[in-house]
Amino acid sequence: MALKIGPLAVDPPVVLAPMAGVTNAAFRRLCRSYGAGLYVSEMVSARALCERNERTAGMVAFAPDEEIRSVQLYGVDPHWVGEAVRRVVDLGVHHIDLNSGCPSPKVTRRGGGAALPAHHVLFGNIVRAAVRAAGSIPVTVKMRKGLDDATLTYLEAATAAADHGAAAIALHARTAEQLYSGRADWSAITRLKEHVTSVPILGNGDIWAAPDALRMMAETGCDGVVVGRGCLGKPWLFRDLADAFAGRPVQGSPRLGEVADVMRRHARLLVEAIGEEGFAVRDFRKHTGWYLTGYPAGGEMRRKLAMAGSLAALDELLDQLDPTAELPVGAEHLPRGHLQGPREVSLPEDWMQTRDDPTPPTGADRAYTG
Repeated sequence: MALKIGPLAVDPPVVLAPMAGVTNAAFRRLCRSYGAGLYVSEMVSARALCERNERTAGMVAFAPDEEIRSVQLYGVDPHWVGEAVRRVVDLGVHHIDLNSGCPSPKVTRRGGGAALPAHHVLFGNIVRAAVRAAGSIPVTVKMRKGLDDATLTYLEAATAAADHGAAAIALHARTAEQLYSGRADWSAITRLKEHVTSVPILGNGDIWAAPDALRMMAETGCDGVVVGRGCLGKPWLFRDLADAFAGRPVQGSPRLGEVADVMRRHARLLVEAIGEEGFAVRDFRKHTGWYLTGYPAGGEMRRKLAMAGSLAALDELLDQLDPTAELPVGAEHLPRGHLQGPREVSLPEDWMQTRDDPTPPTGADRAYTG
């Protein structure tokens, strides 16, 4: 059941959602070890990349064994997006995704992310610039339903993206106002699939376990799924998805001892990728709560793990976990990651009164510098 994104065949039809501060080379490598799919980098600022920002440059570093290199770019100026696309093409990427769904206030208040599709002319110009600069490399677009229930932009924006050459469109079936609250509206994925028939449509939102992905595709008719928060602290979800799409039985959740082993491996991959143990372990600490979601680990242990400063300290704490502890039935659907919302969307002044204006908002490309 391969998903075709331009010349790329993605089998199973599963994409790792770009997540800021999470989907770095180490995490992608860990997830890839469990199964095939398309593994996208964290969001990268087009402007910062063009200006050779050191930290941003590190975000487009790929592991030697990363056969399919995929990067997500953020930008609100067609010029800078086009230039950034040329740069990543020169780096040898095989897939480029454009962010038009980030609900972070620091992005939307300057017209980026989920605010961008509301300016449909500018949005279309950005997609066109990216596609032209990419040449034969497929460009996809990830978006939300709209700003809020009164301002739904996804059907118009998806049509524009397809018309300007996007190879596929992914929809997180929430509005920017929702952030990560409530339930994803899978019926919007169905409507998008019916509305745009020229390119593959991918669904995103509330895929916490492998059966959710199969159900989303059956209910909506979408061509593939994008997995975000569901794989936080749960990289073996990609193994489960591979099994589910292949018709094999899905394995049960691992015992806590196996989870601890994965945590050790994740931390060491970060050390290898970053090169400085202290910084890498501090970066890993945000993952510890996600890995232990639902498991009987205790609040004090969670607190200590979230303060570990070295691999040795991390190992000592993980050794104290009960390796035989199991995940309670039903806990595999416990939410992970962001839970905020709803919240009013921050927008530039007069943003909704100038929706036909193709002019990039001033300074917006610096809203997220990586």
